[in-house]
Amino acid sequence: MRMSVLGLGEAGTLYAAGLVARGWTVAGYDPADNATPAGVERADTPEEAVRDADVVLSLVGGRAAVEAAQSVAQFLPPAAVYVDMNAAAPEVKRTIAGMVGESRFADVAVIGPVPAHGAATPVIISGHASARAAATFEQLGARVDDIGGAPGAASGRKLLRSTFMKGLGALIVESVLAGRAAGAEDWVREQMARELSGGDAAVNRLHDGTLKHAARRAGEADAAAALLDSLGVLPVMTRATAEVHRGRADAALAPAEDLWQEFEGLAVANIGDARDRMGMLDGGIRALWKGARVVGRARTVWVPHGDNLAVHRAIACSRPGDVLVVNGGGDTSRALLGELMAERAKRRGVRGIVADGVLRDVSELEKIGFPAWARGACPAGPYKNGPGQVDVPVAVGGVVVRPGDVVVGDDDGVIVIPAAEAAASLLGGRAVEADEAQRRAAILAGTA
Repeated sequence: MRMSVLGLGEAGTLYAAGLVARGWTVAGYDPADNATPAGVERADTPEEAVRDADVVLSLVGGRAAVEAAQSVAQFLPPAAVYVDMNAAAPEVKRTIAGMVGESRFADVAVIGPVPAHGAATPVIISGHASARAAATFEQLGARVDDIGGAPGAASGRKLLRSTFMKGLGALIVESVLAGRAAGAEDWVREQMARELSGGDAAVNRLHDGTLKHAARRAGEADAAAALLDSLGVLPVMTRATAEVHRGRADAALAPAEDLWQEFEGLAVANIGDARDRMGMLDGGIRALWKGARVVGRARTVWVPHGDNLAVHRAIACSRPGDVLVVNGGGDTSRALLGELMAERAKRRGVRGIVADGVLRDVSELEKIGFPAWARGACPAGPYKNGPGQVDVPVAVGGVVVRPGDVVVGDDDGVIVIPAAEAAASLLGGRAVEADEAQRRAAILAGTA
């Protein structure tokens, strides 16, 4: 069998060596001045590398994956299988499959450290040529999980695993640094080793305990972050841990849909009076069209000035009943949402938007019935460079808003009610409404 390896870095060299050890003919190409593995024919061009190849392995890194595929696509033999092994997003894999031909493409995600296992590192494979690629890796001694499906499916699995493995690695580094700064590195390492040896039982205990005790553990993580600060260690992962726990606690306290819907028809001013005027956004954030009214749960977004990439992400993950609450930093130079985005949001059940920034297409927002509050309107469109965050606490109009808080807006403005205080605020707002109705009747009757 004739194999081709594109990219002769650490991983490419290990796979090339494994292929040579199987007795296969291996050609390799790398524009960098890397050493050529023993037994590998070094090609001068990508075209030369893939000539007469039965299988082509691309190990060039995610950033160069598309360029590498492009360089050889027209030179691949008719029966060759193109195996992309680079860590990249599923859409990148689909792009490459389109370049080389879907029938010959296999998306291979490497699951584990290649330096430790070499060519026998376990893999997940998808794409139309997954079965043919699987046969190659099985002969290399790898454990193969052939999931079939479309190009990108295997890479999606790898990225799901990365949320745990890369996060765990970062957390371990931060914890070891903290232990070292406190003069207790060995003890910290011992604690981690003990907890990581529990298998499924440890995973279930950590998962279930986090959900059950989220509020208490959020406070504990905040205290831990303060300790790291005092030790001179930047608590990036520890602060993120606190936010994850706080988010789970907020979700547990979030009002049921039939509760927040009870705010329908209740004036923002009455709710504000019942809450001692707390939680009301400043008057600069106003309804963009007369008669706008909204009640829903906050789907929070934080964006750089004039950039709405994260707003698109928030719409894509929204649920019916959500209200987009966007911290745009008060910037008035570029609109964060217009008619088309509003239409997409409505189709997902989003009830409206509150933005500390500006919007556009105001007349169209009114026509389609999409309630909107902002600092004004601006015809200039936004940037889409990011970054931005979704479902994090944000400050909008002088009020801190957390995901799941109750948002009520009308012609007077907007009030935000913490999820845990929704029931009490509803009763208080109704009491204020009833009291004002009685007082108004007395005024009209001349008995006040």
